[in-house]
Amino acid sequence: AASMAIQDACRRADPVILEPMMKVEVVTPDKFMGDVTGNLSSKRGLIEGMEDRGMNKVIKAIVPLSEMFGYMTGLRSMTEGRASFTMEFFRYDIVPNSVAETIIAARK
Repeated sequence: AASMAIQDACRRADPVILEPMMKVEVVTPDKFMGDVTGNLSSKRGLIEGMEDRGMNKVIKAIVPLSEMFGYMTGLRSMTEGRASFTMEFFRYDIVPNSVAETIIAARK
């Protein structure tokens, strides 16, 4: 009876999938800034700001953790090995419907 009640509650709860979002900071030479910001945007990233740091630019963004796997390899290729990045946990966000459908379909 308890398991049936839990199943019923889950069906009515309208559940969502959450994903970890990371604060990402990329330090890159100025000439690669457009490539780096475009790449972060293509990874569902939200560019929060840009600033100067010496001869380099710093790009601050919020990006889903799932999009950051293997990022260093792509960043090195894109910037001739001259950029670096750091990231730290920021919060959990609801996964967009299109991504959630892909996740659910893969689990069935």
